[in-house]
Amino acid sequence: MSDSSRDTAEGAGWGTLERGEYKKLMPPRVEKLSWLNPKTLWAARNGVVASWFGDPTGRTRGRWVAQRQAAGAPADKVIRRAGEDTFSFMVIGDTGEGDDSQYAVVPGFLKIGQGTDFAVLASDVIYPVGSADDYGTKFFRPYQEYPAPIYAIPGNHDWYEDLGAFMRVFCDDAPPLAPEPRPRPLTRAWTRSLLWHRPRATDGQHLDEVRQLRSAAGQRAVQPGPYWAIDAGPVRIIGIDTGLLGTLDAEQGAWLREVSKGPRPKVLITGSPLYVDGEHHPCPIDGGGTVDEIVRDPEHHYVAAIGGDIHNYQRYPVRLDGGRTLQYVVSGGGGAFMHATHIIPRVDIAGVTEKDFRCYPLRGDSLAFYSGLYGRRLRLRRFFTLTEAEATAVIAERLGITPARAPGPDARVTLRTRLVASLLGAGGRPDRTSRFRLPVRKIYTSLFSPGSATYSPPFFKCFLRLDVTPEAIRLRCFAATGNRAQELHPPVEDEVTIPLT
Repeated sequence: MSDSSRDTAEGAGWGTLERGEYKKLMPPRVEKLSWLNPKTLWAARNGVVASWFGDPTGRTRGRWVAQRQAAGAPADKVIRRAGEDTFSFMVIGDTGEGDDSQYAVVPGFLKIGQGTDFAVLASDVIYPVGSADDYGTKFFRPYQEYPAPIYAIPGNHDWYEDLGAFMRVFCDDAPPLAPEPRPRPLTRAWTRSLLWHRPRATDGQHLDEVRQLRSAAGQRAVQPGPYWAIDAGPVRIIGIDTGLLGTLDAEQGAWLREVSKGPRPKVLITGSPLYVDGEHHPCPIDGGGTVDEIVRDPEHHYVAAIGGDIHNYQRYPVRLDGGRTLQYVVSGGGGAFMHATHIIPRVDIAGVTEKDFRCYPLRGDSLAFYSGLYGRRLRLRRFFTLTEAEATAVIAERLGITPARAPGPDARVTLRTRLVASLLGAGGRPDRTSRFRLPVRKIYTSLFSPGSATYSPPFFKCFLRLDVTPEAIRLRCFAATGNRAQELHPPVEDEVTIPLT
């Protein structure tokens, strides 16, 4: 097993290392997605439009579900997989940018995925707007060698074209929805319809051709809709669709309550994580209640809730009344640009402390990565760029923690390293420079960070493997840096055994 980032700097991907062979998997020409491009921003406007003029996602989702049910999909939306009590599956989130950082994950994913029964894509299958034309290079090509079925839940980007391409790929080539009646003039719905982004009439003309890359009988996966449940072995895996704005419609909420009943252990997979960046986001349901209320109910027997959307790995083992521990996991590091972990404050939430909390990349590696980005973009490399050792040392000082990887005796915390850490929001802690803090989380990760995506290692990507027995689930987070060493032997960055009894 290769060293992990918790062991050595080389295990994190730093240093002069041999690049992996993932480039051989990529198409000859790759379009580099830039969120600084006004054309991209305009195409991806539906999230903003929905927040201003009302979110139609719930109504559209209901129409998709009704269409699938009329076509013969099971009313309970449960996929029943026959097999042994022991099985394995993969979870990988926020994959589809189609560039180096996505393809760098593929060799390790295929290696660790050997012998697994299926995989789940947790949120944002395709960037920037879920177009059918992008499925060839961003789904079928990278995962063509994965021999088992792949199920998916949509993320907000898959909804930017009303989920049409997602339904065609994962839901038995569902036909387009019939047009809705025009809204009354000068209403919010009318204004929204004028601004709403819709797919091109020619979108997806080559979809049947690229499907051939994953056409083997064992690769076929047909979902009953954008949300579903899988009964496999001793557990039920439930995937929910949180749409454009991270909420559930009332119909899906009622289904979730019903499908959560019973003593069978359950794992939730969602496009909106319930615990992330040291905060609790319970996910509201239209009409009242939250997803987390359902997950926490002891009568429902959930053991884990895994969410995508945020492009890194985090784990919060929350101990509930009665001595039950629920593992809340963020797993969105499957291919898109990296969201910072160094902005996560010292964790103390729901009884989870720094001793229990895990993240990847480590905060020091995240700070070193972002300092390099700012140094290059602002042409101030000598000022901004921190070594991984300097970044680790200053994070330890700011948060008052013992780092998972010791920075070494020569790592000095200086005025410059403190200033850079403060400007980049390290630890999320306000201080005298906070008024000058650079936009690392809100604006930066929405615009500047994706536009600064790197095309050379380390990428700090990750994916999960879950091995299920009647007694327990073994959950492991594996890293993909883009370097050859981690490509050949993907390191385990976190591991937990979740009892089912």
